[in-house]
Amino acid sequence: MTIEIEVCIDNLESLHNAILGGADRIELCSSLALGGLTPSFGMMKQAASISTVPVYAMIRPRQGDFIFDNDDMHCMLNDIEASSSAGLHGVVLGVLTADGGIDIPKMQQLSEKAHALKLGITFHRAIDQCSDYQLALEQVIELGCERVLTSGLASNAALGIDVLANMVTQAKGRIDIMAGAGVSAENAIAIKNATKVPALHLSGKSTRPSVMNQSSSAKMGSDNVDDYQIPVTDINKISAIKAALSALSALSA
Repeated sequence: MTIEIEVCIDNLESLHNAILGGADRIELCSSLALGGLTPSFGMMKQAASISTVPVYAMIRPRQGDFIFDNDDMHCMLNDIEASSSAGLHGVVLGVLTADGGIDIPKMQQLSEKAHALKLGITFHRAIDQCSDYQLALEQVIELGCERVLTSGLASNAALGIDVLANMVTQAKGRIDIMAGAGVSAENAIAIKNATKVPALHLSGKSTRPSVMNQSSSAKMGSDNVDDYQIPVTDINKISAIKAALSALSALSA
């Protein structure tokens, strides 16, 4: 079984790196350090113009939980429309209730909008905060989502393999279960073999030094963020996981 590699990025330099490393699909975000927020329309358009693989935009208007009010919903509906206008292939989203269930009325609004625009839908790791993941999975399937991104309710996918395996069994091919959080070349094969997931998700994160010659003590954000280190996707981390999975596939053939 061929396994897809999705790479999440929050800058266009990383888009180039992810594709060069062998990514099959891109999750386009801003602010990965906050879990991923909606990218700008300009970033969506440029990503669509340069990417050779499908690009899905994160639709998440703020950091924090996944409970969104009416203002947030209007914003998300507009951002779904922007994703289509920019030429992207799909969107990544999720809305929950305070008791840890999927907010079905709001998710129906969002999914109907995406479907009307012929956009694919990934339900993101909001499912990892659900009180009943098995019910949530059935609801996500009913909403017409293509896949669900999950760590198996754990802090990382390697620790969530039992739940991931259960999700794959429950899904019965009706939806793709994509394992994400802490996935690397070192654990990808173990996660795949233990869970049978058809897709893996990672950032392949690294940093590169700024090309600025001038330095300053002024901070552009939090004190613990080094403004002279630029977060980027590491081509080698993506190509390494791709090579490991290709070798496993060749052995299984």
